[in-house]
Amino acid sequence: MMPIYWLLITAFKYGREAFAIPPKWFIFDFTLKNFIEALTTVKTPRFILNSVIITSGATLLSLILGVPAGYAIARSKSRLLNLSSYFFLLLLMVPPVAMLIPFYLIMRDVHLLGSYFAVILLDTVFDASFVVWMMRSYFADVPQEMEEAALVDGASHVGAFFKVALPLSTPGIVASALYVIIYSWNDFLFALMLTSPKTKTIPLGILASFSAVEIGWGRMAAMSIFAIIPAVIISLFLNKYFVRGLTMGATKG
Repeated sequence: MMPIYWLLITAFKYGREAFAIPPKWFIFDFTLKNFIEALTTVKTPRFILNSVIITSGATLLSLILGVPAGYAIARSKSRLLNLSSYFFLLLLMVPPVAMLIPFYLIMRDVHLLGSYFAVILLDTVFDASFVVWMMRSYFADVPQEMEEAALVDGASHVGAFFKVALPLSTPGIVASALYVIIYSWNDFLFALMLTSPKTKTIPLGILASFSAVEIGWGRMAAMSIFAIIPAVIISLFLNKYFVRGLTMGATKG
């Protein structure tokens, strides 16, 4: 927790006290200047809004594509389709920078470079692969007898998927969503290459604290706090549902 504490006290310090020797850990001149500059000069709210849009889009698209694909692989009796799940694992092993240049050229040719969709699409390539691999394991643990009982009661295969398989796999869906949110929120490389000044995310906004004249450590610390708070709130919120999903799944199983 020391880096977090250092971040907090630096955000409330004047620039000259950020490098005081010996360090001032508890008693120092308190100021809100860094937060005011972060909200007015650097346009932190706009960066956060861009991060929210990209993270929400990547999360929604990854779950829409990944959850049904994981279910299909888990329930398929085709050996070839089951082996295809390792293709998604292979995608996770590919270094992100290896896909950046070709994807950059593709987005440029289709005139999407600098848009939210460009970052969302590339994030989804990695995020959806993780969701498929993770949900495949969760759906494999759901007893097929429960879905077969729903089919006997008159439910369709789609109905059994939504009414039986999905509720029992809530912990996996929430855990996958949490991973996608954290990955997309903290993404720096893709956002650096694929966004425009109007679509920059909060990690790129923090980078703006560096300049040829000075490095605004206090302003950077304040922006980092603004970047941490939404991620922490979302994690705590989803963690509650994650635990609830585990309990419900254990009871129903």
